[in-house]
Amino acid sequence: MPDRGGGPTGPRMRAGRPSRRVRALLMTLGVLAVLGMAFTMFAGFWTDWLWYRSVHYSSVFTTTLWTKIGLFLVFGLLMAVAVGVNIWLAHRLRPPLSAMSMEQQSLDRYRMGIAPYKKWLLLAVTALVGLIAGASAAGQWRTWLMWVNGVPFHQKDPQFHLDVAFYAFDLPWYRFLLGFGFAAAILGLIAAALTHYLYGGLRVTSPGARATAAATGHLSVLLGIFVALKAVAYWLDRYGLAVKSSDFKATDNWTGLRYVDANAYLPAKTILFCIAVICALLFFATLWRRTWQLPVIGFGLMVLSAILIGGLYPAIVQKFQVQPNEQAKEAPYVQKNLTATREAYGIDDTKVTEYPGKSTTTDKTRLRDDVNDAASLRIMDPNIVSPTFQQLQQMKNYYGFPTNLDVDRYPTKDGKDQDTVLGLRELNLDGIPKNNWINDHFRYTHGYGVVAAKGTEASGNGEPVFTEYDLPSRGDLGTYQQRIYYGEKTTTYSIVGGPQKEIDYSDDNGEKTTSYGGRSGVNLDNPVNRAAYAVAFNEPQILYSGAIGKNSRILYNRTPKERVEAVAPWLTIDGDAYPAIVNHRIQWIVDAYTTTNGYPYASRTTLGDTTADSLTATNNSRAVVAQQNQVNYIRNSVKATVDAYTGDVKLYQWDTKDPVLKTWMKAFPGTVKPRGDISPDLMGHLRYPQDLFKVQRELLTRYHVTDAQTFLTGSEVWQVPDDPTNKSGDAVPPYYLSMKMPDQAKQAFSLSTTFTPNGRYNLSAFMSVDAVAGSGDYGKIRILKLPTSTTVDGPRQVQSQFNSEQDIAAAIKLLKGGDSEVEYGNLLTVPLDGGLLYAEPVYVRGGGLKYPLLRKVLVTYEGKTAFENTLDEALDKVFGAKGSTATPPDTGTTKPPQSGNPTVRQALDDAQKAFDAGQEALKGPDGPDWGAYAKAQQDLRNALKRAEDAQTQAGNGKNADQGAAGNGDKNKS
Repeated sequence: MPDRGGGPTGPRMRAGRPSRRVRALLMTLGVLAVLGMAFTMFAGFWTDWLWYRSVHYSSVFTTTLWTKIGLFLVFGLLMAVAVGVNIWLAHRLRPPLSAMSMEQQSLDRYRMGIAPYKKWLLLAVTALVGLIAGASAAGQWRTWLMWVNGVPFHQKDPQFHLDVAFYAFDLPWYRFLLGFGFAAAILGLIAAALTHYLYGGLRVTSPGARATAAATGHLSVLLGIFVALKAVAYWLDRYGLAVKSSDFKATDNWTGLRYVDANAYLPAKTILFCIAVICALLFFATLWRRTWQLPVIGFGLMVLSAILIGGLYPAIVQKFQVQPNEQAKEAPYVQKNLTATREAYGIDDTKVTEYPGKSTTTDKTRLRDDVNDAASLRIMDPNIVSPTFQQLQQMKNYYGFPTNLDVDRYPTKDGKDQDTVLGLRELNLDGIPKNNWINDHFRYTHGYGVVAAKGTEASGNGEPVFTEYDLPSRGDLGTYQQRIYYGEKTTTYSIVGGPQKEIDYSDDNGEKTTSYGGRSGVNLDNPVNRAAYAVAFNEPQILYSGAIGKNSRILYNRTPKERVEAVAPWLTIDGDAYPAIVNHRIQWIVDAYTTTNGYPYASRTTLGDTTADSLTATNNSRAVVAQQNQVNYIRNSVKATVDAYTGDVKLYQWDTKDPVLKTWMKAFPGTVKPRGDISPDLMGHLRYPQDLFKVQRELLTRYHVTDAQTFLTGSEVWQVPDDPTNKSGDAVPPYYLSMKMPDQAKQAFSLSTTFTPNGRYNLSAFMSVDAVAGSGDYGKIRILKLPTSTTVDGPRQVQSQFNSEQDIAAAIKLLKGGDSEVEYGNLLTVPLDGGLLYAEPVYVRGGGLKYPLLRKVLVTYEGKTAFENTLDEALDKVFGAKGSTATPPDTGTTKPPQSGNPTVRQALDDAQKAFDAGQEALKGPDGPDWGAYAKAQQDLRNALKRAEDAQTQAGNGKNADQGAAGNGDKNKS
């Protein structure tokens, strides 16, 4: 009987195993870990479903989900079967006995080792390759939906005469199938070869035949399938030439066939297809012949042909036929590229007009009067004055304005449209008196009100002339829902509608509270929902917080662009969403594009690079949200709106002819509303989108010409100039401006830009597009082409003249006195009577307040420059005459109070008086009075310091009151 006290089966062996209690604990922990991971995955899925259901786009979620699941299952199963069947077949065809060589003796040990686990190993291998293949296929859901729902373009490519839809929708799917087939054939071949080797069907060092007849037949069939797929690839490559990008000195990202493609590569691909078919048949023939000789010879012939016919022959054609007479050979193909590219980017109707660049009118008074008729020159730069809006209209630290404001059109009291600079007073969590979870997500939940100012006027002290102002907002925009729960700066979640009251706004009577009354967001009544969001947001307090109760709703995905992108993941989103008052509500308007990179012969462009300019360099949120970055077809096919209060997302069909949009509307029926549903009020605020304009202007630097010979010489190549007011070296942004082109009867809200010759600074052309949605000329691109025999100053040269002119340079130096900073606004260019008028506002950030005020306006025309306090004064000086329809000076009767603090107001008035005194001191009859100027500068600094101190003291007092109120609410909660 063994010794149970200390023998081999006693406590020493049991000591190496965990006790039953430990095993139970480990098992429990393992189960909990699995359940935790499962619930984490469920939380992500469940919260996504709840969100899509809350915005009424659940069909987008389900269509996308079921498409991904279907592709995953089908292609995962196909790959698993392809690999598994080949392993099973190789095992079944194994030889009954194997020679007892050293190689086979070594393999016997492996065979014996895996014998008990053969089925499990087969399942594991097939499951692994199936999961990988399924996951890869699921990522092709867009390709599948476009293929199965594709509608024709009713346009044929010039080479193969196939509908463009074949290249845009069909060819990408066929290429995916081909790639999947190659992967299945290669993995099946590798799996079969390893199995045959393991079980003796293939031998490396053993004596005798290297492969059994069964192994030879099996592997030859797999090789035949691979070569047959290669034949299909050669055939598809023929059509792929129409959408193939290549290097070509005529243009970057050239797409389509060239001479060498049509006359060398195309026949080569056809010949290689025939050779590959023959080679595949030879491999299949080994099932009967049981020899590798013919298929190996055929395969070698195919490889040699690929080198000679597919590589060497085209190089010879390029070298000895194309290069000696390139323009003549390439011209027909360049013409096809010109036509296709202009059609694909919507620039085929561009109107190019010769423009003299110099005025011949001698009547300066008439020219001065014509300025007001030619354009409403905007001296309030929306990219500069945001700090001014912040300082004068922020009201509370927990509000903020975007870095770049927007420009829109609103009617004046006399019914005329006026360019208006506006921004929303959005929530700024960084300005909350005390950050904690309740304040950040329950108390401070929304912004409040629109602030708007005239784009063409400034007050006497350089501040904006506000048309909508104060808190709550009042002014010319009428009544509207002022609360802003969804905005560009609202990037965190909020929980609203429950027992915890929200801070609405504050006035002289204290804080006003509210409770969200919309139906947006996801209801948190359900404990499962709360648990899911606690996991999804990594915030356990959501699960047990007493601040969440009946009717509590969680709002997230709150920026307009991310909401539109989520409900329409097949769209490319414009970088600039802008707000408008539509039907008494604040609506964010988002332009969206349909794109493809499969338009035959159309050259490609990279959206991220093409849409970059000096604004996106300093404000990344203005960058385009690209569903695919490199495209060769783009349409502004959808106009979307996001309600700033409810978060409702609506998609409207804008381009009713776009086949790409029609394809997606078939894939996601009911998600896009017809164009007829756009209300007249909304139509009045729609405009031509900036990113599309930037893509088109970049293409038009080369594709404004329609003649292949001119295109090939490169003599007419333009470039988009760098922003002359920005040292970053980035492109000048386009500007919205109400202006009149020479062939227009009246001003139209337009988007404009300039061009310079490649590598030079003088002006080549001026481009404008009618941006008024619903008008007959909407989207019409006009280009004024300047003569090449003379030079007209471009933006950089004009800016250089501004900076180098002695009187202006001295004045700017004085404006920079002390700790002030001078900042240049948008350099606007306007065609006027054959010449070009340039206007640029100049702002000064003075004292400790550091917000820009308009101090001067630079104007130049026909070589004469003025630098004056107001636009009218500068125009009068340039033309040497006063305009009979000059804009009346602002009397302040309609100008709202710029600050609620009288001490700040008085200090700013004193600062303006000191500044004016300084300017007068510089214009003394006997020259500048430097003593008086120094005193005025000191008075200016003192006044600004008093304003800063008063503003800070007022802010601290309000913050203290708000903090006390917030703490009191926290204690109650």
